[in-house]
Amino acid sequence: MSHQFHPTVLREYDIRGIIGETLGTADAYAIGRGFATLLSEAGGSKVAVGYDGRVSSPELEEALIAGLNASGVDAVRVGMGPTPMLYYAEASMPDVQGGIQITGSHNPANYNGFKMVFLGRPFFGEDIQQLGRLAAAGAWADGEGGHERREILGAYVDRLVEGLRGISQDRLAALRIGWDAGNGAAGPALELLTQKLPGEHHLLFTQVDGTFPNHHPDPTEEKNLEDLRALVAAKNLDFGVAFDGDGDRIGAIDGAGRVIWGDQLLMIYAEDLLKKVPEATIIADVKASRALFDHVSRHGGQPLMWKTGHSLIKSKMKETGSPLAGEMSGHVFFAHDYYGYDDALYAAVRLIAASVRLGKSVTELRGEMPNLINTPEMRFQVDESRKFAVVDEVKARLAEAGADVNGTDGVRVNTPDGWWLLRASNTQDVLVARAESEDEAGLERLMAQIDAQLAASGLQRGPQAGH
Repeated sequence: MSHQFHPTVLREYDIRGIIGETLGTADAYAIGRGFATLLSEAGGSKVAVGYDGRVSSPELEEALIAGLNASGVDAVRVGMGPTPMLYYAEASMPDVQGGIQITGSHNPANYNGFKMVFLGRPFFGEDIQQLGRLAAAGAWADGEGGHERREILGAYVDRLVEGLRGISQDRLAALRIGWDAGNGAAGPALELLTQKLPGEHHLLFTQVDGTFPNHHPDPTEEKNLEDLRALVAAKNLDFGVAFDGDGDRIGAIDGAGRVIWGDQLLMIYAEDLLKKVPEATIIADVKASRALFDHVSRHGGQPLMWKTGHSLIKSKMKETGSPLAGEMSGHVFFAHDYYGYDDALYAAVRLIAASVRLGKSVTELRGEMPNLINTPEMRFQVDESRKFAVVDEVKARLAEAGADVNGTDGVRVNTPDGWWLLRASNTQDVLVARAESEDEAGLERLMAQIDAQLAASGLQRGPQAGH
């Protein structure tokens, strides 16, 4: 017996597709068999399995577990919850050697997919391609496994609350916070968490609903933060926090209604952390503002710019011993007093902690940040076969021109006006660009440079591709 995956489904960081078109129960079964085969070869025998609130998740869970069992691996079913709850199960259960979360993350409701952990490390890139090769060859181990259910939500939430250890209850009790779960899988955990936190909490859309009736659960798009912004304004709250569909990305609004983007949140976390861990290496992806890297240096840390992608960042943290990392997209990774994976609920707790420890409101912290002007992430459709080639062509032309280029992930070009970035997406057939300057005129000059480079490779910044 063998299985062919749809060519678009096995991606760089995870597995994702459209239910009934490119992804279904046969794929889930094959993933279970392949993952179990690799795990048992490495000496593992038990996998934690969780799923998000999508309508298609329960049937995928059943097929995945059947596949794991047929290749001789046991499944520990932790049920519906955010992706970080599954990561917590994998990290905290001594008898478990792997974890699989069924989730479509922040994709539309008709998508679903899988995020995986293998022997405590991210399972991505070549690992995922290996699943495809095993399936095509039908080269799976045979065996008999079983499954059991374990309740983990309560223990997970208790662990989140530990992020406030040692902080004055009086200061916490004065806080008034808004929360938007976006009908995603973080809702039940958020309800439990806010019951255990001091202070006053106002919650939106904690009812899990895989059709996402209120707004799309992607806090990196400003339009999805409108409900939270309205709540913070109406109730005059200190700040507000939003989550994506599977609870591993955070978005935030300050008391004045300003968005606090991923790199700006990292500035707050870094300032707090560097008081406890002086000279620490703090990692951010190539899309982050220069203001963040300057801020880390100014507070005595070692800023490190790295490639975009949660699996790549987690791997770099392990390699460098970094206690904190983050991405523009709202993935924040705490290895300091935590496990090093991206957990938006824990990041929310650490935002509360940072504000109290630094003795400033979130609004004050946001207000102190330099007022740089930057573009949102711009995406241009480009043929899959051309996307990496275009970046290489741009790199070669810039080298010839003697430009100041960081080539960590695509090209990030520093100029007197600021910086601009062009990189190939690992997950879609798009090029991603971003630019940042101190004023509009500078930004226009940076955009002109991007356009000139695209034109030299026969492309133009045409209609933007969505996520």
